[in-house]
Amino acid sequence: MIFLPSFNISLIFRMNCLIVDDNKIARTTLRQLVNHVQDVGIADECATADEAYQYLLKHKIDLLLLDIQMPGMTGLELTRNLGKEGPLIIFTTSRKDHALEAFELNVVDYILKPVTPPRFVQAIEKAREILVSRNMEVKSDGDEFIFIRDSSIIRRLHIEDILYAEAMGDYVKLHTLQKFYAIHTTLKSVEARLPASKFLRIHRSYIIAISKIDTLQEGAIVINGKPLPVADAYRFALNSRINVI
Repeated sequence: MIFLPSFNISLIFRMNCLIVDDNKIARTTLRQLVNHVQDVGIADECATADEAYQYLLKHKIDLLLLDIQMPGMTGLELTRNLGKEGPLIIFTTSRKDHALEAFELNVVDYILKPVTPPRFVQAIEKAREILVSRNMEVKSDGDEFIFIRDSSIIRRLHIEDILYAEAMGDYVKLHTLQKFYAIHTTLKSVEARLPASKFLRIHRSYIIAISKIDTLQEGAIVINGKPLPVADAYRFALNSRINVI
């Protein structure tokens, strides 16, 4: 029996997963692991990648727990066939030699068997972060907001409160007048979810709220006293948007 600590993480949705492994014992182990993680459910399990592919044509799945070496289609081949629009994927495998190829396919994680509870929870948390980021919602009824993960909760952040977004390694800081929120995502993902009519990218590390610009001087924008660099590649787009008279 596998025992995991209880996780009290509030989500705006429940993550469902499909277990794909030709080994019945491995499927049972993964099922036990999933059953001890809050807000994650098992939609079904498949013994081959071919079976999983047919299942995915008919059902929407958030996450695949996928073995690599299986009869017929491999887990890597299934991942390629599903493409960018497919579910998130965590590989669970006894093979070390496919790790580089797996990460080139942008999978969430690569876990070596036997899968331990702490390592499994770590991978699930990474999947949560990505899924929450994908599902950040923007309303357009005059009270626009996005959902962000702030520590262990999902928080609603009003669009009008955001001054600028700043890339910091694996995190993005969303700056407001009062504080900043660090979320585990990419600046590209944040940019896709902020309204283009109100926000503009000025640098590979910065997206700014156009209405919050105080001054523009010597190649930098100043927002709330903070100078932010403007890269040459984004200067024309900026000049086109600020309507200088």
